[in-house]
Amino acid sequence: MEVPRVGQSISPTSPCEDMIKNLSLEAIKLCDREGNKSQDSGIAEMEELPVPRHIQISNITCDSFKICWEMDSRAKERITHYFIDLNKKENKNSNKFKHKDVPTKLVAKAVPLPMTVRGHWFLSPRTEYTVAVQTASKQGDGDYAVSEWSEIIEFCTADYSAVHLTQLLEKAEVIAGRMLRFSVFYRNQHKEYFDHARENQGNMMLPSVKDNSGSHGSPISGKLEGIFFSCNTEFNTGKPPQDSPYGRYRFTIPAEALFNKKTNLYFGDFYCMYTAYHYVILVLALEGSKGDEFCKQRLPALDISNNRFLTCVEDEDGQLVFHHAQDLILEVIYTDPVDLNLGTVAEISGHQLMSLSTVNAKKDPSCKTCNISVGR
Repeated sequence: MEVPRVGQSISPTSPCEDMIKNLSLEAIKLCDREGNKSQDSGIAEMEELPVPRHIQISNITCDSFKICWEMDSRAKERITHYFIDLNKKENKNSNKFKHKDVPTKLVAKAVPLPMTVRGHWFLSPRTEYTVAVQTASKQGDGDYAVSEWSEIIEFCTADYSAVHLTQLLEKAEVIAGRMLRFSVFYRNQHKEYFDHARENQGNMMLPSVKDNSGSHGSPISGKLEGIFFSCNTEFNTGKPPQDSPYGRYRFTIPAEALFNKKTNLYFGDFYCMYTAYHYVILVLALEGSKGDEFCKQRLPALDISNNRFLTCVEDEDGQLVFHHAQDLILEVIYTDPVDLNLGTVAEISGHQLMSLSTVNAKKDPSCKTCNISVGR
């Protein structure tokens, strides 16, 4: 397991600016925290130790944070350990053994502050936590003298960084398979969806906020606005499949209308839903658009003519040729409105396979193919 790590700060003038040394967790224990003093057996009460106050959380990532606090100088030299009680916010009480999630009490040797708490086994991305701190002095018989608990502070962990997304991208490349040619993007919906677009939206399909499907740490979930399209084809016909989980009516648009030299391509996510199918989310954004600026700051950019997922290449005659990865289900988000006049809407002949829908689908956290070593 990883252990909390620490780095280096600028000035030793305050506890929060001391030189940070290496820190290791002496133990990780499940305990109750009721009242002001810990009720664990093996913890003794002696002369009062300083209570941490004015707790500050900084440098928050998807699986780590820095913590520091102030405290009185009395008995400060007797402090040997810090107890950090970390809980998911929705869990109002301290952790008990029955809880399967393991935000818990961290018992760490006392070091100059701030300290870095890092660990994907108890921190998840985009999750709200509460934290409280106790100072402790380990006695010769193994018992601890402890301070009162500090005030409770709330914070939220961050999304996946570009580094984490690049790790997901590299995992997806491994199973992408060979490239198949395609010529259209398509979007399945119910008839009412297209009727509403014609009657109330000026014949336009409008972007909407992406749902929470896929990796929990994905920076596009609940934030990026776009329109979902598919491009996968059947390898034996080269055409889109006739079945769909999203509706019996399909809007089909020539690939060059959405994907060309004026669009940028980004990798968004890689996930599965407890099945053998793996999904990659890609984002197509017009260069310089609002969606493009959003993606530039958060997502790995892909070369539109040379990547393992979706390509657009100009042939000898100046025509654009398109290919998609065979062994992945691609979900393509286009970040601008789309005019229905650019394509056609028709009813499909196949079935509506609701079991394959990815709407708000949760990623399988146990899959070794599409998970990385940070919170899921």
